[in-house]
Amino acid sequence: GAAASMKLRDGPSACPSLWRSLPCPPAELRLDLVLSSGQTFRWWESSPGAWTGVLGERVWTLRQERDRLWYTVYGEEQDGHPDGAETDQILRDYFQLDVGLPALYRAWGAADPLFRKMANDFPGVRVLRQDPVECLLSFICTSNNHISRITAMIERLCQAFGRRLCCLDARPVHAFPSLSALAGADTEARLRALGFGYRAKFISGTARAIVEGLGAEGLRQLRTVPYAEARRELCALPGVGTKVADCVCLMALDKAEAVPVDTHVWRIARQRYGAVLGGRSLTPRAHQEIGDFFRGLWGPRAGWAQAVLFCADLRKGQELAGSQDQARRSQGRDSRGCCP
Repeated sequence: GAAASMKLRDGPSACPSLWRSLPCPPAELRLDLVLSSGQTFRWWESSPGAWTGVLGERVWTLRQERDRLWYTVYGEEQDGHPDGAETDQILRDYFQLDVGLPALYRAWGAADPLFRKMANDFPGVRVLRQDPVECLLSFICTSNNHISRITAMIERLCQAFGRRLCCLDARPVHAFPSLSALAGADTEARLRALGFGYRAKFISGTARAIVEGLGAEGLRQLRTVPYAEARRELCALPGVGTKVADCVCLMALDKAEAVPVDTHVWRIARQRYGAVLGGRSLTPRAHQEIGDFFRGLWGPRAGWAQAVLFCADLRKGQELAGSQDQARRSQGRDSRGCCP
């Protein structure tokens, strides 16, 4: 049927029956840090402290109040109440709430004084567990790009190829496109017209390669294979290099040890950690050495520790940029590839 028009919902106090909550202290999750730091590009701050976005073909608004995570799902009240146990589980899975974060922060801080110093101001940064297709195609858009531009590109991708889910305050909200929607012969040309540049070929090529090869289910099954194997499979796809593969391994395929390395992370490894790594350029071997260095330092969830430092770094860069003028800012810290 037609996508319904709806109003954004105010907080739980306004209409309690439409909201549910999970226990979730800020030390376990800070929505504002996790949803805006370049792991995902599908959430926006719809009012102060409220985040609205698309997860699993549903539209949600999330809010944190003290030790609870509140949420509402749009469009389901007509079909009777959504099954609360099911929606609770979707969020627990997405935010990986079964992984206790404070103990990890303590372990990383004990192993690494630099982590301890940086992480104090940035509690509750965890790695999301995303849909592999959405994560992969989104991260192909991140090369040589910055968060605000990537977010706008992915919004255009969803509007052009994704199913419309609803209109919220007159803003159309679309699902992420299916692989089949992106595997068409005209996809590349349409994406070029939408301003995707050279990435258009990679998105359409990768969508087609997955449809003809692994399939969406095969991609998801990479969650069960060893990290090196998952990474190798991903790197065989058009436009997927080591860094994008590592982002997808970490954020969609349950490889908590994957450490995405860009030139910035490489510089941090050399400057702050004095690691003698990777020669003069960021070759696959350098990627491997830097990843191994951080896995040795932080342990089996090294990718999670790196997400905390990435977020801290991004935030400090944005604060710095905010105090300078807009023109210099576009040259600044937000202009590097956004994924950790």
